[in-house]
Amino acid sequence: MTKEYHQHRFEVPKGAVDVIFIRHGETIPAVAGVSFPMKDGHGDPQLHERGEAQAIAVGERLKDEHFDALYVTSLRRTHQTMAPLAAHKAMTPIIEPDLREICLGDWDGGLYRIKSAEGAPEFMKAKAEHEWGHIPGAETTAQLHERVERGLWRLLENHADQRIAFVVHGGVIGAIMSIATGCKPFGLIGASNGSIHNVVLTKDRFFVRSFNDCNHL
Repeated sequence: MTKEYHQHRFEVPKGAVDVIFIRHGETIPAVAGVSFPMKDGHGDPQLHERGEAQAIAVGERLKDEHFDALYVTSLRRTHQTMAPLAAHKAMTPIIEPDLREICLGDWDGGLYRIKSAEGAPEFMKAKAEHEWGHIPGAETTAQLHERVERGLWRLLENHADQRIAFVVHGGVIGAIMSIATGCKPFGLIGASNGSIHNVVLTKDRFFVRSFNDCNHL
């Protein structure tokens, strides 16, 4: 009998954690002169009605999937986005603060949206040089990556051989993709609200299995 060699099929390695990352739904708009509520130095806006619809769509998409744990950050937009899925699964999300959004310093509370829309010089320099630290008072890119990677290793430590879902933030998804693939820090910034991303964490490397899946939206 002739021996056949088929194409490789990816399997989650033993000891890994299979993570479904979800970007939170769209939040309420920023308004000049009006700050979002603040939490631990971060703007903490609630979901817009479009974001609420995205959260429902995420819950419907994933309700029949198996998860050993659900995670959110300390910011309420992640809690609101996870709520429909958590209700479907009758599970209480765990808070992991190290994967909260980039701290934008003087531009947090909504000003970042205005400055970026206006093409402020600090924003343009940050974008060109892949360095968040050009924004006044913001975390540096290295600081963001350090804490995000710390949070990822904690997930691996706590959930080996498990599958989890985690609602995070756009800047954090960009950091995860950069850490996992070695691409430039802003190379995969811009994930859509309500999008789904699959990353498998192992002790040896992180595997990106999908990015910006919006088929449910």
